[in-house]
Amino acid sequence: MTLPCITAARRFDANAHRPFLIGAEQVGWIRERDVALLARWPEVFQISNDGVTLSATFDTVDLRSAALASVIGALAADGCIPGWRNETYAIRNAFDAPPLAYIERAASRFFGTMTYAVHLNGVVEYVDGGAPSGGASRGAPQLWIARRSDTKATDPGMLDNVVAGGIGWGFGIAETIVKECWEEAGIPSEIAERAVAGRTAHVLQSLPEGTQAEQIFIYDLALPVDFAPRNQDGEVGEHRLARIDEVARWIEEGALTVDASLATLDCLLRRRWIDEDACEGIDALFAPPALG
Repeated sequence: MTLPCITAARRFDANAHRPFLIGAEQVGWIRERDVALLARWPEVFQISNDGVTLSATFDTVDLRSAALASVIGALAADGCIPGWRNETYAIRNAFDAPPLAYIERAASRFFGTMTYAVHLNGVVEYVDGGAPSGGASRGAPQLWIARRSDTKATDPGMLDNVVAGGIGWGFGIAETIVKECWEEAGIPSEIAERAVAGRTAHVLQSLPEGTQAEQIFIYDLALPVDFAPRNQDGEVGEHRLARIDEVARWIEEGALTVDASLATLDCLLRRRWIDEDACEGIDALFAPPALG
């Protein structure tokens, strides 16, 4: 049986959306039911059966950003874009590509634009002691798991990686890891900087607020045995130190977010802590989905 997170990560119907384009480049997906909302701004969007295109009149990053900001503000005021973040995301189809425009983070799913995030697995390998030889014996590995605050705009109350966060414009991957490690778990920079890269997952899924088209940079971080995460920014309700079998059960039950499930499975598979046969279809999620 395919795990629910693997199915959800590519649960997307292109026929229920129209491409969102800037120039000739598709940069997002807009739900059919949301296209009519954009018809209020004929000077901003050219709408056809083939897609929604930002008007060529806006031919610079600043002009595109200003035009979109006006629309996004109005849609948010009408309740069509929830969870305002006051964070800037860049519209770009590759992490190292130059931005085509800047938008409020909350609007990225309405327009289905590509976003980028880091997810970090907090790994603890205990040394139990008491080995017959008189030396220390290594116990079973465990993972620190966070529970998202009930006030989070997305996936409130669900289980998550010990550190997970979107990469805002102006931040690199390493900077984001250090920043999010401190904000979400109180992990100091000298430990956060030891994070080791895993694979990169690609999610394209339909959600109540729109489309999540996201590239997730996965990292593992070995945490000291005597370290306990402490949230600093109010976005985490609690932290749990869990056995591998517990985490695997939460993934099967859908208790972890889709993103966190994929990041955790990547960690468990790379370390051979679970059988690959239990993760049918996951390898496809480490390749970008086709746009069409």
